[in-house]
Amino acid sequence: MPLRAKVTNPAFGSRMLSTPATIPKELPEDEADDVLFHSHYGVRLIELNRPKKLNALNGSMARKILPRLLEWEKSQLANIIMISGSGEKALCAGGDVAALAESNKQGPEGQQKSTEYFGLEYQLDHLIATYSKPYVAVMDGITMGGGVGLSVHAPFRIATERTLFAMPETTIGFFPDVGGSFFLSRLEGEIGTYLGLTSERLQGVQALYGGIATHYLDSSVLSNLTNRLSELVFRDYATLDERLSLVNKTINEFSTGLPSKQQEPNPLGDKTREAINRCFQYNTIEEIFAALEKERDDGAMKKWAGKTLDTLRARSPTSLKVTLRQLRLGKEWTISEAFRREYAIAAHFMRHPDFVEGVSARLISKPPRDPSWSPKLLEEVRTEDVNAFFASTDKELALFKENDYKSYPHAKYGWSKAKSA
Repeated sequence: MPLRAKVTNPAFGSRMLSTPATIPKELPEDEADDVLFHSHYGVRLIELNRPKKLNALNGSMARKILPRLLEWEKSQLANIIMISGSGEKALCAGGDVAALAESNKQGPEGQQKSTEYFGLEYQLDHLIATYSKPYVAVMDGITMGGGVGLSVHAPFRIATERTLFAMPETTIGFFPDVGGSFFLSRLEGEIGTYLGLTSERLQGVQALYGGIATHYLDSSVLSNLTNRLSELVFRDYATLDERLSLVNKTINEFSTGLPSKQQEPNPLGDKTREAINRCFQYNTIEEIFAALEKERDDGAMKKWAGKTLDTLRARSPTSLKVTLRQLRLGKEWTISEAFRREYAIAAHFMRHPDFVEGVSARLISKPPRDPSWSPKLLEEVRTEDVNAFFASTDKELALFKENDYKSYPHAKYGWSKAKSA
């Protein structure tokens, strides 16, 4: 659907220049076994190993994964990279935001430390998004926030019956980062806008229907899939596209079909998608609220609209306005620009009270409580307040790869493309 208004911001007039990144060194306080690495013939396995914390990503893990990926990219023995989570509950439930909130309470120094964590995380995510070898993300279990960054930019994203996807950032006074401005804005219709603003969860095969996953497999076949992938032999002169095609065919061999609608109803069915497109097509939160109120009063999706309104009203007003602006601008950003812009936005959020308040209320407080947002009302968030999150910054994010694109080069792989072919 066409946009009703043009979104512009003078801070985005010039393209950011690239800056070379340096490989991070492990620190003395880093945990010893929070990430495990395995070699299985041609497959290199990354296993996030903090099961008690649902494999939440921290700086220690990122500092271990980054150099391994760079090393494997040069190795002729490493054919395929796979990432999974320890245990059966999660790939990765997100970044360790509780630790970041505590750091922010220390003032500017702590806020800068938190900002540096996001920079490290985005460097890792960008490396995955521009990786030159097949990368398979097993989204088995909870895959949220930082876990999405480790998986959604990969050419192959496997959902199982245990997958639980969400971008819950507006719930904690933040914004859908880890490249959310890129991948959410490129989902079909206004699904990305809806998921980014509401933090709606997608379970199991729903992640496939929403365009988040490329494949749906039963969790019982994952070990067999790993063994089969490890046996693949690529010709020395095979192009990346040829290698990806072979991996895609191999994953498809393990597909046993999709659950019936009775087994797993789709919350993104035709009627809901039509309502999402009707209500979330606008460029201001106020217009989206008005559209939802109209849908609730006399539309075909009254119950859904009422529930969605209640959800949005519980979110940080600042987060909602920044997120919508981010997603609209993100449609025109390249993958590199998306991460650099998000780094600047994240730095601003580390100085904003809503992040500490949201994390404290939702995740640290026992029992959880309703956050007290600042400002509390949508109409109190001024345009200049939102503009400040998108202002240019003196320190840009250094990236490891110069590769850049405006559309995913591997988008042809996966169920949705096969279905439409």
